[in-house]
Amino acid sequence: RARPRSSVRRRSRAALRSRCEPPPCLATHLDYEVGQEFRMSQSRKILVVGSGGREHALALRLLASDSVSEVIGCPGNAGMDKPPADLAHKILRTRSGEPLAIAREEGVDLVVIGPEVPLTEGLADRIRAAGIPVFGPSAEAARLEGSKAFMKEFCVRQGIRVARGVIVSSPTELDAALATFPNAPVVKADGLCAGKGVVVAETHEEARAAALAMLTGESFGQAGTTVVLEERIWGEEASVHALCDGERAFVLPVAQDHKRIFDGDQGPNTGGMGTYAPAPVVKPELLAQLQRDVMTRVVAGMAAEGRPFIGALFGGFMVTPEGEAIVLEFNVRFGDPETQVLTLVADGDFGEAIYGAARGQLSDGVLTVSQDHALCVVLAAEGYPGQVAQGDEIRGVEEAEGLPGVRVFHAGTERRDGKLLTKGGRVLGVSARGATLAEARDRAYAAVERIEFRGRQFRTDIGYRALR
Repeated sequence: RARPRSSVRRRSRAALRSRCEPPPCLATHLDYEVGQEFRMSQSRKILVVGSGGREHALALRLLASDSVSEVIGCPGNAGMDKPPADLAHKILRTRSGEPLAIAREEGVDLVVIGPEVPLTEGLADRIRAAGIPVFGPSAEAARLEGSKAFMKEFCVRQGIRVARGVIVSSPTELDAALATFPNAPVVKADGLCAGKGVVVAETHEEARAAALAMLTGESFGQAGTTVVLEERIWGEEASVHALCDGERAFVLPVAQDHKRIFDGDQGPNTGGMGTYAPAPVVKPELLAQLQRDVMTRVVAGMAAEGRPFIGALFGGFMVTPEGEAIVLEFNVRFGDPETQVLTLVADGDFGEAIYGAARGQLSDGVLTVSQDHALCVVLAAEGYPGQVAQGDEIRGVEEAEGLPGVRVFHAGTERRDGKLLTKGGRVLGVSARGATLAEARDRAYAAVERIEFRGRQFRTDIGYRALR
Protein backbone atom coordinates (compact mmCIF):
# COMPACT_ATOMS: atom_id res chain seq x y z
CA ARG A 1 0.00 0.00 0.00
CA ALA A 2 2.89 2.35 0.62
CA ARG A 3 4.34 1.80 -2.86
CA PRO A 4 3.52 4.43 -5.49
CA ARG A 5 0.54 3.45 -7.62
CA SER A 6 2.46 3.91 -10.87
CA SER A 7 5.23 1.48 -9.91
CA VAL A 8 2.72 -1.12 -8.77
CA ARG A 9 0.87 -0.79 -12.05
CA ARG A 10 4.03 -1.17 -14.15
CA ARG A 11 5.14 -4.26 -12.25
CA SER A 12 1.67 -5.82 -12.47
CA ARG A 13 1.42 -5.26 -16.21
CA ALA A 14 4.87 -6.71 -16.81
CA ALA A 15 3.99 -9.80 -14.82
CA LEU A 16 0.72 -10.21 -16.66
CA ARG A 17 2.34 -9.91 -20.08
CA SER A 18 4.60 -12.82 -19.22
CA ARG A 19 1.73 -15.08 -18.11
CA CYS A 20 -1.42 -14.15 -19.96
CA GLU A 21 -3.06 -11.59 -22.23
CA PRO A 22 -4.57 -8.79 -20.11
CA PRO A 23 -8.01 -7.31 -20.74
CA PRO A 24 -8.15 -4.05 -22.74
CA CYS A 25 -6.80 -0.95 -21.03
CA LEU A 26 -5.89 -2.73 -17.82
CA ALA A 27 -5.04 0.17 -15.55
CA THR A 28 -5.36 -1.36 -12.12
CA HIS A 29 -3.28 -3.57 -9.90
CA LEU A 30 -4.18 -7.23 -10.45
CA ASP A 31 -3.18 -10.29 -8.46
CA TYR A 32 -3.23 -13.34 -10.71
CA GLU A 33 -2.71 -17.03 -10.07
CA VAL A 34 -2.90 -19.77 -12.66
CA GLY A 35 -6.36 -21.38 -12.72
CA GLN A 36 -8.01 -18.51 -10.83
CA GLU A 37 -9.91 -15.42 -11.94
CA PHE A 38 -8.42 -11.94 -11.86
CA ARG A 39 -8.93 -10.29 -8.49
CA MET A 40 -9.20 -6.51 -8.58
CA SER A 41 -7.56 -4.50 -5.82
CA GLN A 42 -9.17 -1.36 -4.45
CA SER A 43 -7.59 0.98 -6.96
CA ARG A 44 -9.87 1.59 -9.94
CA LYS A 45 -9.89 5.03 -11.52
CA ILE A 46 -13.15 5.97 -13.26
CA LEU A 47 -14.05 8.85 -15.57
CA VAL A 48 -17.66 10.07 -15.39
CA VAL A 49 -18.75 12.11 -18.43
CA GLY A 50 -21.30 14.84 -17.74
CA SER A 51 -21.98 17.79 -15.47
CA GLY A 52 -25.42 17.36 -13.90
CA GLY A 53 -26.98 15.97 -10.75
CA ARG A 54 -27.08 12.50 -12.30
CA GLU A 55 -23.32 12.54 -12.85
CA HIS A 56 -22.61 13.81 -9.33
CA ALA A 57 -24.77 11.01 -7.91
CA LEU A 58 -22.97 8.42 -10.02
CA ALA A 59 -19.57 9.82 -9.06
CA LEU A 60 -20.28 9.66 -5.31
CA ARG A 61 -21.79 6.18 -5.49
CA LEU A 62 -18.83 4.90 -7.49
CA LEU A 63 -16.42 6.56 -5.08
CA ALA A 64 -18.15 4.83 -2.16
CA SER A 65 -17.42 1.44 -3.76
CA ASP A 66 -14.65 -0.74 -2.31
CA SER A 67 -13.20 -1.32 -5.78
CA VAL A 68 -12.81 2.39 -6.61
CA SER A 69 -10.17 4.81 -5.34
CA GLU A 70 -10.58 7.76 -7.71
CA VAL A 71 -13.32 9.38 -9.81
CA ILE A 72 -12.85 12.19 -12.32
CA GLY A 73 -15.79 14.29 -13.51
CA CYS A 74 -15.55 15.44 -17.14
CA PRO A 75 -16.32 18.30 -17.01
CA GLY A 76 -18.15 17.71 -13.73
CA ASN A 77 -19.59 20.45 -11.53
CA ALA A 78 -18.84 22.28 -8.30
CA GLY A 79 -19.85 19.27 -6.23
CA MET A 80 -17.30 17.05 -7.95
CA ASP A 81 -14.18 19.09 -7.24
CA LYS A 82 -13.53 17.32 -3.94
CA PRO A 83 -14.90 14.28 -2.06
CA PRO A 84 -17.42 14.62 0.78
CA ALA A 85 -16.17 14.26 4.35
CA ASP A 86 -17.02 10.56 4.65
CA LEU A 87 -15.03 9.78 1.48
CA ALA A 88 -12.13 12.17 2.12
CA HIS A 89 -9.65 9.26 1.96
CA LYS A 90 -10.42 8.91 -1.77
CA ILE A 91 -9.93 11.22 -4.76
CA LEU A 92 -12.72 13.14 -6.51
CA ARG A 93 -11.78 15.86 -9.00
CA THR A 94 -12.80 17.38 -12.31
CA ARG A 95 -11.19 17.92 -15.69
CA SER A 96 -12.40 19.74 -18.79
CA GLY A 97 -11.66 18.53 -22.27
CA GLU A 98 -12.40 15.77 -24.76
CA PRO A 99 -13.38 12.63 -22.80
CA LEU A 100 -11.39 10.11 -24.86
CA ALA A 101 -8.22 12.22 -24.67
CA ILE A 102 -8.62 12.57 -20.89
CA ALA A 103 -9.34 8.85 -20.47
CA ARG A 104 -6.12 8.01 -22.31
CA GLU A 105 -4.03 10.61 -20.49
CA GLU A 106 -5.32 9.57 -17.06
CA GLY A 107 -5.09 5.83 -17.76
CA VAL A 108 -8.59 5.24 -16.44
CA ASP A 109 -10.00 1.77 -15.98
CA LEU A 110 -13.57 2.65 -16.95
CA VAL A 111 -15.58 5.47 -18.53
CA VAL A 112 -19.21 6.03 -17.48
CA ILE A 113 -21.20 8.27 -19.87
CA GLY A 114 -24.07 10.13 -18.25
CA PRO A 115 -26.00 12.17 -20.87
CA GLU A 116 -27.79 10.86 -23.94
CA VAL A 117 -26.39 13.24 -26.57
CA PRO A 118 -22.77 11.96 -26.53
CA LEU A 119 -24.11 8.40 -26.59
CA THR A 120 -26.19 9.00 -29.73
CA GLU A 121 -23.16 10.73 -31.27
CA GLY A 122 -21.01 7.62 -30.81
CA LEU A 123 -18.74 8.55 -27.88
CA ALA A 124 -18.98 5.03 -26.43
CA ASP A 125 -17.93 3.57 -29.79
CA ARG A 126 -14.82 5.75 -29.95
CA ILE A 127 -13.82 4.89 -26.38
CA ARG A 128 -14.32 1.15 -26.95
CA ALA A 129 -12.29 1.33 -30.15
CA ALA A 130 -9.43 2.69 -28.03
CA GLY A 131 -9.59 -0.43 -25.83
CA ILE A 132 -11.09 1.27 -22.77
CA PRO A 133 -14.10 -0.32 -21.04
CA VAL A 134 -17.12 1.99 -21.17
CA PHE A 135 -20.54 1.86 -19.52
CA GLY A 136 -22.84 3.23 -22.18
CA PRO A 137 -24.42 1.91 -25.38
CA SER A 138 -23.08 2.23 -28.91
CA ALA A 139 -24.60 4.80 -31.26
CA GLU A 140 -26.61 2.02 -32.91
CA ALA A 141 -28.02 0.84 -29.57
CA ALA A 142 -28.61 4.45 -28.47
CA ARG A 143 -31.13 4.83 -31.30
CA LEU A 144 -33.57 3.37 -28.80
CA GLU A 145 -33.71 6.89 -27.31
CA GLY A 146 -32.35 8.89 -30.23
CA SER A 147 -35.27 7.99 -32.51
CA LYS A 148 -38.80 7.50 -31.19
CA ALA A 149 -39.79 6.03 -34.54
CA PHE A 150 -37.03 3.42 -34.26
CA MET A 151 -38.10 2.65 -30.68
CA LYS A 152 -41.72 2.08 -31.75
CA GLU A 153 -40.75 -0.20 -34.63
CA PHE A 154 -38.29 -2.13 -32.45
CA CYS A 155 -40.93 -2.77 -29.78
CA VAL A 156 -43.37 -4.02 -32.40
CA ARG A 157 -40.72 -6.41 -33.76
CA GLN A 158 -39.95 -7.72 -30.26
CA GLY A 159 -43.56 -8.04 -29.10
CA ILE A 160 -43.25 -5.36 -26.42
CA ARG A 161 -46.48 -3.55 -25.65
CA VAL A 162 -46.47 0.19 -26.41
CA ALA A 163 -49.16 2.78 -26.94
CA ARG A 164 -50.50 2.72 -30.51
CA GLY A 165 -48.57 5.14 -32.68
CA VAL A 166 -48.39 6.44 -36.23
CA ILE A 167 -45.13 7.75 -37.73
CA VAL A 168 -45.52 10.87 -39.89
CA SER A 169 -42.71 12.20 -42.07
CA SER A 170 -44.38 15.03 -44.03
CA PRO A 171 -47.23 17.54 -43.55
CA THR A 172 -49.20 15.91 -46.36
CA GLU A 173 -49.56 12.72 -44.27
CA LEU A 174 -50.65 14.53 -41.11
CA ASP A 175 -54.42 14.91 -41.47
CA ALA A 176 -55.01 11.30 -42.49
CA ALA A 177 -52.89 10.11 -39.54
CA LEU A 178 -54.73 12.36 -37.08
CA ALA A 179 -58.07 11.03 -38.30
CA THR A 180 -57.15 7.54 -37.03
CA PHE A 181 -57.22 8.78 -33.41
CA PRO A 182 -60.68 9.18 -31.82
CA ASN A 183 -59.11 11.32 -29.08
CA ALA A 184 -56.33 13.89 -29.42
CA PRO A 185 -52.99 12.08 -29.66
CA VAL A 186 -49.71 12.87 -27.95
CA VAL A 187 -47.24 14.43 -30.41
CA LYS A 188 -43.57 13.43 -30.12
CA ALA A 189 -40.61 14.72 -32.09
CA ASP A 190 -38.59 11.78 -33.36
CA GLY A 191 -35.15 13.03 -32.27
CA LEU A 192 -33.58 14.37 -29.09
CA CYS A 193 -35.05 17.67 -27.89
CA ALA A 194 -33.59 17.99 -24.37
CA GLY A 195 -36.78 16.60 -22.85
CA LYS A 196 -39.02 19.18 -24.56
CA GLY A 197 -40.10 17.24 -27.66
CA VAL A 198 -43.44 15.92 -26.36
CA VAL A 199 -46.77 17.76 -26.58
CA VAL A 200 -49.73 16.29 -24.69
CA ALA A 201 -52.52 17.80 -26.79
CA GLU A 202 -56.05 18.32 -25.50
CA THR A 203 -57.64 18.69 -28.96
CA HIS A 204 -56.97 17.49 -32.50
CA GLU A 205 -56.39 21.12 -33.53
CA GLU A 206 -53.70 21.51 -30.87
CA ALA A 207 -52.08 18.23 -31.94
CA ARG A 208 -52.13 19.31 -35.59
CA ALA A 209 -50.51 22.67 -34.83
CA ALA A 210 -47.78 21.05 -32.71
CA ALA A 211 -47.05 18.39 -35.33
CA LEU A 212 -46.87 20.94 -38.16
CA ALA A 213 -44.43 23.09 -36.18
CA MET A 214 -42.22 20.04 -35.74
CA LEU A 215 -42.49 18.73 -39.30
CA THR A 216 -41.56 22.10 -40.82
CA GLY A 217 -38.54 22.42 -38.52
CA GLU A 218 -39.99 25.41 -36.71
CA SER A 219 -40.02 23.79 -33.25
CA PHE A 220 -36.98 21.53 -32.98
CA GLY A 221 -35.13 21.75 -36.27
CA GLN A 222 -34.02 18.45 -37.76
CA ALA A 223 -35.00 16.54 -34.58
CA GLY A 224 -38.69 17.14 -35.31
CA THR A 225 -38.93 16.58 -39.05
CA THR A 226 -40.35 13.15 -38.29
CA VAL A 227 -43.04 12.88 -35.61
CA VAL A 228 -44.81 10.10 -33.80
CA LEU A 229 -48.51 10.51 -33.06
CA GLU A 230 -49.31 8.35 -30.06
CA GLU A 231 -52.46 7.23 -28.31
CA ARG A 232 -52.79 9.01 -24.96
CA ILE A 233 -52.71 6.60 -22.01
CA TRP A 234 -54.07 7.56 -18.60
CA GLY A 235 -52.52 6.50 -15.31
CA GLU A 236 -49.40 7.04 -13.21
CA GLU A 237 -45.92 7.17 -14.69
CA ALA A 238 -43.11 5.03 -13.31
CA SER A 239 -39.42 4.68 -14.13
CA VAL A 240 -37.71 1.29 -14.32
CA HIS A 241 -33.91 1.17 -14.67
CA ALA A 242 -31.65 -1.78 -15.38
CA LEU A 243 -27.90 -2.27 -15.56
CA CYS A 244 -27.19 -4.19 -18.78
CA ASP A 245 -24.11 -6.03 -20.05
CA GLY A 246 -25.33 -6.96 -23.53
CA GLU A 247 -26.97 -10.20 -22.37
CA ARG A 248 -28.29 -9.68 -18.84
CA ALA A 249 -30.27 -6.96 -17.05
CA PHE A 250 -30.17 -6.21 -13.32
CA VAL A 251 -33.34 -4.26 -12.47
CA LEU A 252 -33.19 -1.53 -9.83
CA PRO A 253 -36.14 -0.39 -7.67
CA VAL A 254 -38.97 1.48 -9.36
CA ALA A 255 -38.74 5.27 -9.09
CA GLN A 256 -41.37 7.93 -9.63
CA ASP A 257 -40.56 11.44 -10.83
CA HIS A 258 -42.52 14.70 -10.35
CA LYS A 259 -42.40 16.64 -13.62
CA ARG A 260 -44.57 19.70 -12.91
CA ILE A 261 -43.03 22.75 -11.28
CA PHE A 262 -45.68 23.25 -8.56
CA ASP A 263 -47.25 21.12 -5.83
CA GLY A 264 -50.13 18.87 -6.84
CA ASP A 265 -48.66 18.44 -10.33
CA GLN A 266 -49.59 21.95 -11.41
CA GLY A 267 -47.79 24.31 -13.77
CA PRO A 268 -45.44 23.65 -16.68
CA ASN A 269 -43.33 20.54 -17.15
CA THR A 270 -39.71 20.52 -16.02
CA GLY A 271 -36.77 18.15 -16.19
CA GLY A 272 -37.96 16.76 -12.85
CA MET A 273 -38.58 18.42 -9.48
CA GLY A 274 -37.96 15.38 -7.33
CA THR A 275 -38.29 11.65 -7.12
CA TYR A 276 -38.45 8.72 -4.72
CA ALA A 277 -37.88 4.96 -4.69
CA PRO A 278 -39.23 2.38 -4.39
CA ALA A 279 -42.56 3.51 -5.85
CA PRO A 280 -45.49 1.29 -4.82
CA VAL A 281 -47.41 2.05 -8.03
CA VAL A 282 -45.56 -0.95 -9.48
CA LYS A 283 -46.26 -4.00 -7.32
CA PRO A 284 -43.60 -6.73 -7.02
CA GLU A 285 -45.54 -9.06 -9.32
CA LEU A 286 -45.80 -6.37 -12.01
CA LEU A 287 -42.12 -5.50 -11.67
CA ALA A 288 -41.19 -9.16 -12.18
CA GLN A 289 -43.33 -9.19 -15.31
CA LEU A 290 -41.70 -6.01 -16.62
CA GLN A 291 -38.27 -7.44 -15.96
CA ARG A 292 -39.11 -10.63 -17.87
CA ASP A 293 -41.31 -9.31 -20.68
CA VAL A 294 -39.82 -5.88 -21.28
CA MET A 295 -36.35 -5.12 -19.91
CA THR A 296 -34.82 -8.54 -20.56
CA ARG A 297 -36.59 -8.76 -23.91
CA VAL A 298 -35.13 -5.41 -24.98
CA VAL A 299 -31.61 -6.58 -24.16
CA ALA A 300 -32.13 -9.88 -25.98
CA GLY A 301 -33.73 -8.16 -28.97
CA MET A 302 -30.97 -5.61 -29.31
CA ALA A 303 -28.35 -8.36 -29.22
CA ALA A 304 -30.27 -10.40 -31.82
CA GLU A 305 -30.37 -7.38 -34.12
CA GLY A 306 -26.61 -6.88 -33.88
CA ARG A 307 -26.58 -3.86 -31.55
CA PRO A 308 -25.93 -5.30 -28.05
CA PHE A 309 -26.99 -2.96 -25.27
CA ILE A 310 -24.37 -2.20 -22.61
CA GLY A 311 -25.27 0.53 -20.16
CA ALA A 312 -28.27 1.82 -18.24
CA LEU A 313 -31.65 1.01 -19.80
CA PHE A 314 -34.40 3.31 -18.51
CA GLY A 315 -37.98 2.40 -19.33
CA GLY A 316 -40.73 4.97 -18.85
CA PHE A 317 -44.05 3.24 -18.18
CA MET A 318 -47.64 4.34 -17.71
CA VAL A 319 -49.40 2.21 -15.09
CA THR A 320 -53.11 2.20 -15.87
CA PRO A 321 -55.89 2.13 -13.24
CA GLU A 322 -56.34 -1.55 -14.16
CA GLY A 323 -52.75 -2.28 -13.07
CA GLU A 324 -51.23 -2.77 -16.53
CA ALA A 325 -47.94 -1.14 -17.51
CA ILE A 326 -47.48 0.23 -21.03
CA VAL A 327 -44.14 1.45 -22.40
CA LEU A 328 -44.08 5.18 -23.15
CA GLU A 329 -40.39 5.50 -24.00
CA PHE A 330 -36.94 4.07 -23.53
CA ASN A 331 -33.90 6.06 -22.52
CA VAL A 332 -30.37 4.77 -22.88
CA ARG A 333 -28.91 6.32 -19.72
CA PHE A 334 -29.80 6.88 -16.10
CA GLY A 335 -32.63 9.31 -15.39
CA ASP A 336 -32.20 12.64 -13.64
CA PRO A 337 -33.27 12.97 -10.81
CA GLU A 338 -34.01 9.22 -10.58
CA THR A 339 -30.30 8.42 -10.26
CA GLN A 340 -30.10 10.48 -7.09
CA VAL A 341 -32.39 8.05 -5.26
CA LEU A 342 -31.50 4.81 -7.05
CA THR A 343 -27.84 5.11 -6.08
CA LEU A 344 -28.92 5.46 -2.44
CA VAL A 345 -30.92 2.21 -2.36
CA ALA A 346 -28.59 -0.05 -4.38
CA ASP A 347 -26.27 -1.76 -1.92
CA GLY A 348 -23.00 -3.52 -2.71
CA ASP A 349 -20.02 -2.61 -4.85
CA PHE A 350 -21.56 -0.33 -7.45
CA GLY A 351 -18.22 0.22 -9.17
CA GLU A 352 -17.66 -3.53 -9.56
CA ALA A 353 -21.17 -3.95 -11.02
CA ILE A 354 -20.73 -1.14 -13.55
CA TYR A 355 -17.25 -2.36 -14.52
CA GLY A 356 -18.55 -5.92 -14.96
CA ALA A 357 -21.43 -4.71 -17.14
CA ALA A 358 -19.04 -2.68 -19.30
CA ARG A 359 -17.00 -5.83 -19.94
CA GLY A 360 -20.05 -8.02 -20.62
CA GLN A 361 -19.65 -9.79 -17.28
CA LEU A 362 -22.40 -8.55 -14.97
CA SER A 363 -22.15 -10.93 -11.99
CA ASP A 364 -24.92 -12.07 -9.69
CA GLY A 365 -24.76 -10.86 -6.12
CA VAL A 366 -22.51 -7.84 -6.64
CA LEU A 367 -25.45 -5.50 -6.08
CA THR A 368 -28.51 -5.99 -3.89
CA VAL A 369 -31.66 -3.94 -3.55
CA SER A 370 -31.99 -2.31 -0.14
CA GLN A 371 -35.17 -2.47 1.89
CA ASP A 372 -34.72 1.24 2.66
CA HIS A 373 -36.32 4.16 0.87
CA ALA A 374 -34.86 7.31 -0.69
CA LEU A 375 -36.34 10.67 -1.69
CA CYS A 376 -34.88 13.62 -3.62
CA VAL A 377 -36.12 17.24 -3.57
CA VAL A 378 -34.84 19.43 -6.40
CA LEU A 379 -34.01 23.05 -5.57
CA ALA A 380 -34.48 25.16 -8.70
CA ALA A 381 -33.41 28.68 -9.57
CA GLU A 382 -35.73 31.65 -9.79
CA GLY A 383 -37.60 31.64 -13.12
CA TYR A 384 -37.22 27.91 -13.80
CA PRO A 385 -38.37 26.29 -16.12
CA GLY A 386 -38.19 29.54 -18.10
CA GLN A 387 -35.50 32.21 -18.06
CA VAL A 388 -33.46 31.52 -14.93
CA ALA A 389 -31.40 33.70 -12.67
CA GLN A 390 -27.74 32.76 -12.22
CA GLY A 391 -24.87 33.79 -10.01
CA ASP A 392 -26.73 33.80 -6.68
CA GLU A 393 -24.77 32.62 -3.66
CA ILE A 394 -25.79 29.28 -2.13
CA ARG A 395 -25.46 28.85 1.64
CA GLY A 396 -26.00 25.94 4.01
CA VAL A 397 -24.98 22.95 1.87
CA GLU A 398 -22.37 21.67 4.33
CA GLU A 399 -24.83 22.01 7.22
CA ALA A 400 -27.44 20.05 5.25
CA GLU A 401 -24.96 17.30 4.40
CA GLY A 402 -24.20 16.87 8.10
CA LEU A 403 -27.70 15.51 8.75
CA PRO A 404 -28.18 11.70 9.01
CA GLY A 405 -28.74 9.90 5.71
CA VAL A 406 -28.49 13.05 3.58
CA ARG A 407 -26.62 13.61 0.31
CA VAL A 408 -26.73 16.91 -1.59
CA PHE A 409 -26.09 16.44 -5.31
CA HIS A 410 -24.99 19.42 -7.37
CA ALA A 411 -26.44 20.15 -10.81
CA GLY A 412 -26.44 23.83 -11.79
CA THR A 413 -23.64 25.14 -9.55
CA GLU A 414 -20.21 26.70 -9.87
CA ARG A 415 -17.50 28.00 -7.55
CA ARG A 416 -16.22 31.51 -8.06
CA ASP A 417 -13.98 33.52 -5.74
CA GLY A 418 -14.45 30.91 -3.03
CA LYS A 419 -18.27 31.07 -3.18
CA LEU A 420 -20.78 28.46 -4.32
CA LEU A 421 -23.13 30.03 -6.89
CA THR A 422 -26.16 29.02 -8.93
CA LYS A 423 -25.52 28.21 -12.58
CA GLY A 424 -28.56 26.63 -14.20
CA GLY A 425 -32.22 25.82 -13.74
CA ARG A 426 -32.08 22.80 -11.45
CA VAL A 427 -29.44 23.74 -8.90
CA LEU A 428 -29.29 20.99 -6.25
CA GLY A 429 -30.86 17.59 -5.57
CA VAL A 430 -31.30 17.29 -1.80
CA SER A 431 -31.62 13.55 -1.17
CA ALA A 432 -31.96 11.28 1.83
CA ARG A 433 -32.26 7.60 2.69
CA GLY A 434 -34.44 6.25 5.49
CA ALA A 435 -35.96 3.06 6.81
CA THR A 436 -39.35 4.30 5.59
CA LEU A 437 -40.37 6.74 2.89
CA ALA A 438 -41.69 9.11 5.55
CA GLU A 439 -38.30 9.09 7.28
CA ALA A 440 -36.48 9.72 3.98
CA ARG A 441 -38.89 12.60 3.23
CA ASP A 442 -38.46 14.18 6.66
CA ARG A 443 -34.67 13.98 6.40
CA ALA A 444 -34.64 15.47 2.90
CA TYR A 445 -36.89 18.38 3.79
CA ALA A 446 -34.96 19.06 7.00
CA ALA A 447 -31.88 19.41 4.80
CA VAL A 448 -33.76 21.63 2.33
CA GLU A 449 -34.54 24.08 5.11
CA ARG A 450 -30.83 24.56 5.79
CA ILE A 451 -30.00 25.60 2.20
CA GLU A 452 -30.66 29.12 1.00
CA PHE A 453 -30.27 31.12 -2.21
CA ARG A 454 -32.30 33.93 -3.74
CA GLY A 455 -35.46 32.85 -5.54
CA ARG A 456 -35.12 29.21 -4.45
CA GLN A 457 -38.00 27.03 -5.75
CA PHE A 458 -38.99 23.53 -4.65
CA ARG A 459 -42.02 21.32 -4.30
CA THR A 460 -43.23 20.46 -0.82
CA ASP A 461 -45.08 17.27 -1.81
CA ILE A 462 -42.46 14.91 -3.27
CA GLY A 463 -43.62 11.34 -2.71
CA TYR A 464 -47.22 12.34 -2.03
CA ARG A 465 -48.75 9.55 -4.13
CA ALA A 466 -47.12 6.87 -1.99
CA LEU A 467 -47.40 8.71 1.33
CA ARG A 468 -51.13 9.43 1.00
